Amino acid sequence: MTDDVVITTARPELIAAVRVIVPAGGVGRAWGPALDQVWAFLRANPGIRRGHNLFLYHHPQRRGDPLAADFGVQVFEPFEPSGNVRAVDTPGGEVARVVHRGSYAEMGAAHAAIHAWCAAHGRSIGSASWELYGDATDDPADLETTISYVLR
Repeated sequence: MTDDVVITTARPELIAAVRVIVPAGGVGRAWGPALDQVWAFLRANPGIRRGHNLFLYHHPQRRGDPLAADFGVQVFEPFEPSGNVRAVDTPGGEVARVVHRGSYAEMGAAHAAIHAWCAAHGRSIGSASWELYGDATDDPADLETTISYVLR
């Protein structure tokens, strides 16, 4: 899968998001309640154009420390914060990107491929990464998630 890693320049994307401080291994329990708040906000504000779910992870400085995660949805215009929902930009700049096709439970291999590519090419992971989720489908084999890591 390291052959599937592409280096590209990302432009910042605006998301409506709820930030959660997540302990190591806690993303699976944290994203649902946060994303429910975002979608409730978007349903209450139908004039805000929206895209796909996007989870932005701010990497901790020390391994094992909690991580700040912005669980959100792409939006295409600025908005005023409401409750826990605020406007957040993904980072711009050089990123390593891979598209994972298949079950979310198998996404670890795509993340590992980016880390392996970086190790093989003398590159370092930067301060953030994100997952952009494609359209929902009943067949897990048809799921598509684009994973991006900022490089330094």
